[in-house]
Amino acid sequence: MTIRTLDDLLAEGVSGRRVLVRADLNVPLDKQTGQITDDGRIRAVLPTLGALVQGGAKVVVCSHLGRPKGAPDPQYSLRPVAGRLGELLGAPVHFATDTVGDSARSTVEALADGQVALLENLRFNKGETSKDDAERGAFADQLAGFGEAYVDDAFGAVHRRHASVYDVPARLPHVAGRLVLREVEVLGRLTGEPERPYVVILGGSKVSDKLAVIEALLPKVDRLLIGGGMCFTFLKAQGHEVGTSLLEEEMVETCRNLLERSEGKIMLPVDVVAADAFAPDAAHDTVRADGIPSHRLGLDIGPETVAGFAAALSGAKTVFWNGPMGVFEMPAFANGTRGVAEAITKTDAFTVVGGGDSAAAVRALGLDESSFGHISTGGGASLEYLEGKTLPGIAALED
Repeated sequence: MTIRTLDDLLAEGVSGRRVLVRADLNVPLDKQTGQITDDGRIRAVLPTLGALVQGGAKVVVCSHLGRPKGAPDPQYSLRPVAGRLGELLGAPVHFATDTVGDSARSTVEALADGQVALLENLRFNKGETSKDDAERGAFADQLAGFGEAYVDDAFGAVHRRHASVYDVPARLPHVAGRLVLREVEVLGRLTGEPERPYVVILGGSKVSDKLAVIEALLPKVDRLLIGGGMCFTFLKAQGHEVGTSLLEEEMVETCRNLLERSEGKIMLPVDVVAADAFAPDAAHDTVRADGIPSHRLGLDIGPETVAGFAAALSGAKTVFWNGPMGVFEMPAFANGTRGVAEAITKTDAFTVVGGGDSAAAVRALGLDESSFGHISTGGGASLEYLEGKTLPGIAALED
């Protein structure tokens, strides 16, 4: 695999050239105020944008946000992102109120060397996500018209066969941005010959969402620690009562088979925090994982499980974590996620946080991001990479 990098593009010279950058600025917004609640993805693209600005490029940034239905929707506007990006860059970011229309064209044409523009949400145009090659290609043609070169720095979107990720690179000289390059290098270490012991922690709500990565990882890991809502389907597969906890009944037999095939690698919770209701102020206490009351639901792993997981992590040399251990957004049920995250930071291992809710939890719980080896910006993309899938956005960059 040969992928040209941002440094290759910079070496050729970008001064005065229009460079189209696909970024992942899909940040969470407060529904009431419209304010950005976590700017981690904006910060992640700053090294690439800063290098292009310093090189004198006319930088045209494009991204999606949320899941609009192929038409403008004010709640998914990137306008707040333009403001925050400008603050972080230390210079105004010119915002186009459409994606490829009059505002986009005039905004791009007005750029001076070293200036940055942000186009409105790509998904306001149905061509971005269309499964019709011609419709997607027509949109890609318009986007490509804004650049003389293309940089993909949106690792969180490289698993999508979308116009801005897959089709535009075929129309312009293309390179991987610094974020994408770092992600590929890090995940390549996990899929190659990781230093052992190799321990993976998986959480999140559904087994079905993680089944493919579990299947891919089981032969490669030394221990697989499972928490979050998905653990209850595994506990049910062991014959335990799980009360009203999150349960994928149709996955119970699959989990039973995984446990039988795991050769003891899979480690499940031995205690959980069980509550009367899914609410931040619900009455709750810690119970044995094989004794969850029938009227209660588990919302976090318990302290004995945290200690057991920490012990399993203590001698690890490589660690990958994807998915929270409980409902970390509610303080009463955040201790499991915090405890496991802190245990990861205390190891001597090469540690990778697999994006998505795990990365959000690190920031929401006020943990030191620098204490982890790498925090991925792509939850779904990082999992698909570990599954061994071909990622369309990466394939599009290969020469």
